[in-house]
Amino acid sequence: MRLGLLACIALCLGWADNWDGIRAAAGSVASLQTEFTQTKHLPILARPLVSRGKLVYQTPGSLRWEYLSPIRSILFMHDGRVRRFTQDTRTHAFREESGAGLDAMQVVFEEISQWLAGRFEDNPMFDARLEPPHRIVLTPKQKAFAEVLQRIELVLDDRPGVIRQVVIVEGEDAYTELTFSQTVLNQTIDADMFQKVP
Repeated sequence: MRLGLLACIALCLGWADNWDGIRAAAGSVASLQTEFTQTKHLPILARPLVSRGKLVYQTPGSLRWEYLSPIRSILFMHDGRVRRFTQDTRTHAFREESGAGLDAMQVVFEEISQWLAGRFEDNPMFDARLEPPHRIVLTPKQKAFAEVLQRIELVLDDRPGVIRQVVIVEGEDAYTELTFSQTVLNQTIDADMFQKVP
């Protein structure tokens, strides 16, 4: 549910050494497409839950977060509106969901959009710090929030502007890893990608 990726500036050494370099790299991104593997670790699970999917982003704030397995679902954010569709395992038809969960997704998608724009330090709920090599750590400022979320770690790729991994640490043995691969930047994306289900 949480994630991240930025941009590509040709051979910009030290792009992730300071906030200005990160924002500059993100500023060159018009669109992004990537595949992800999400691995959820919980003490009650004999083995981690693994999901796979695709993330598509286009400035200024259109997002498509699609789980391909084990259950297919698509989350859209477009024109400030969040929608969620889940595929029925019997009929394979997609149905739109509604409810309070979409409000929470709106907040998460807005945070992801900030990350993709290189604005890690703009959220007043988190302290953001850079750690070598190429790591951003976000820690909650409020004690109540820190009890359910210890930190978020973003590992930046050697390619300027690209996030390689996001780790969301909820507790000592409870965390989620998102690993991104096959990242493609700045290709033209049809607006239907953020509005239509297959």
